[in-house]
Amino acid sequence: MGFALAGAISLCAAAQQPTFRGGTRLVSVYATVTDAERRLVPSLTEQDFEILDNDKPQPLAFFRNETEPITVVVMLDTSYSMTRSIPLLRSAAEQFLLRLLPADKARVGAFNDKIEISSHFSSNRDALIGELKDLDYGNGTRLWDAVSASLDALQGIEGRRVVLVLTDGDDTQSKARLGGVTDAARADDVMVYAIGLESDYFDIGANRNVRSKPDGGLKKIAEETGGGYFELKKTADLSPTFTRVAQELHSQYALGFSPKELDGRVHKLTVRAKQAGMTVRARKSYLASAEKAP
Repeated sequence: MGFALAGAISLCAAAQQPTFRGGTRLVSVYATVTDAERRLVPSLTEQDFEILDNDKPQPLAFFRNETEPITVVVMLDTSYSMTRSIPLLRSAAEQFLLRLLPADKARVGAFNDKIEISSHFSSNRDALIGELKDLDYGNGTRLWDAVSASLDALQGIEGRRVVLVLTDGDDTQSKARLGGVTDAARADDVMVYAIGLESDYFDIGANRNVRSKPDGGLKKIAEETGGGYFELKKTADLSPTFTRVAQELHSQYALGFSPKELDGRVHKLTVRAKQAGMTVRARKSYLASAEKAP
């Protein structure tokens, strides 16, 4: 299985691609709802939600509580500090791929001092799992370049688009930066799920064992785009976490509203559940661009 080296990393946010229905632009929002025990709540109705644009309530123009296909890039850190954890990481990522539905599509990639990504999106779970075994190793951690390359890979794809990224450390070599990558994900309406792992490795330069700490930007980009962030202290939690991500992606609500103002600015988004004890996770902003609006 060969991998295509990711192309140049774009630091600029892509142009907003609005969704139109009957001549009116809709802003789409995918929401994950959990109860007080963090269990997924998949049975709410349209009347159970409210959505606010810059703190102003908006009438829902669209609601769907059905499993929708996803197109996902799974991007894994295979840098030196991850060496001891690679077998468990592959096994955990395999659990995610096994839970993809027939209509879902995925590409598999890895990052260290270089970025690799499989050549095309596929629904063949066996082929995707096979690609996991060919991921290469390296030094360095080009985290934000890897997320940016994942966003590039999702360009032009219709429907729900997701990046699932795992790392155990800070970005060390990227040209891209967190802010630019977050702007690009917001503009393209891509949801980022992030898993941060603390891992133990031997630092040759310092001649001692070191415990890594995942990049703090992972939580920020996940929260901004409506994905989940999971910080793990032991590798035994990898498989349950990848499984949880698959469950969440197939248990989300699709909401939509027609914005009153297309001023070219970033608007604050808030999604709430009216029932007590419910927690809603959804993207926190959108670009109110008039570009391409009728």
